[in-house]
Amino acid sequence: MTLFAELRHACADEWARYVDHPFVRGLADGTLPESCFRHYLVQDYLFLIHFARAYGLAVFKSDNLNDIRQAAAGLSAIVDQEMQLHVAFCRRWALDEDDMAAAPEADATMAYTRYVLEKGLSGDLLDLQTALAPCIVGYGEIGQRLFDNPATRMEGNPYREWIETYAAEEYQAVAAAHVAHMDSLMVRRGGPGRLPSLTTTFRQATRLEASFWDMGLCPPMTSS
Repeated sequence: MTLFAELRHACADEWARYVDHPFVRGLADGTLPESCFRHYLVQDYLFLIHFARAYGLAVFKSDNLNDIRQAAAGLSAIVDQEMQLHVAFCRRWALDEDDMAAAPEADATMAYTRYVLEKGLSGDLLDLQTALAPCIVGYGEIGQRLFDNPATRMEGNPYREWIETYAAEEYQAVAAAHVAHMDSLMVRRGGPGRLPSLTTTFRQATRLEASFWDMGLCPPMTSS
């Protein structure tokens, strides 16, 4: 069993609420209100900026060249690839990058991103990667589950591209690499005595991810 699988099993209730959240079910059947998805996209843009910072922190926390390269590759993937894809995707929803960058952060966005950074600052690279895992690996699981589920509406679903993005081989490889890196770090930096604290981190990060979905279901009211 991988470290990720062990943590996922220990936090089964929190994980189920996250990956089978009403927001996710709305993506699956296409019933999620457009206003909710647009609000989510804006906040996800801001979210990615802070995740890029987290990978910069991972470089600092690394103590060997291989870990530095992995962290640098993650930073480059977010800044040079994922952010650009996100911006292009958002344009199809009439969202401008400058407007997204100037948008105020939702409480849920601040809560999870700052939690990840705090865990990285106060702990080591394994703590940081554990805090990142519910997002990085969780999105891969959600995308694959929705894509494989015959009940998911694909034809005419406005969120089909989102589902296909996270079910694609490219993203599945990113998620698998994160799981493998956690195992490598556990061998080098961990041991059974670290499991309780890592489980606590993983559980809280998973709860914060579910809260991010909650935020997506409640976009702010706009004045007329």
